[in-house]
Amino acid sequence: MDAPVDLSALAINVVVPEELRWRDKRRDEEFELQSLTIRMLPDGTLAAKAYGRPVAGGRGAYVSFPVPDRPELAALVSAAADEAARRWAAHA
Repeated sequence: MDAPVDLSALAINVVVPEELRWRDKRRDEEFELQSLTIRMLPDGTLAAKAYGRPVAGGRGAYVSFPVPDRPELAALVSAAADEAARRWAAHA
């Protein structure tokens, strides 16, 4: 392919280990946040959103939550990005 490829973002999904999970509320419903979607933006920075399930059960809505500013979650985001880079580099 001769034309440059215009990537808008690269995304990975990461399971949050149980010991790092947290709860948050949206519209009076409490969620346990269990996964992160991490995107590498065109400028090389990372953006992350958290997703989870309602504590009361059921599927609930697919609603994103901000990732709290906690060192252990920042380390998870960084480690996930490093692992994704390793896997992309090994892609044949």
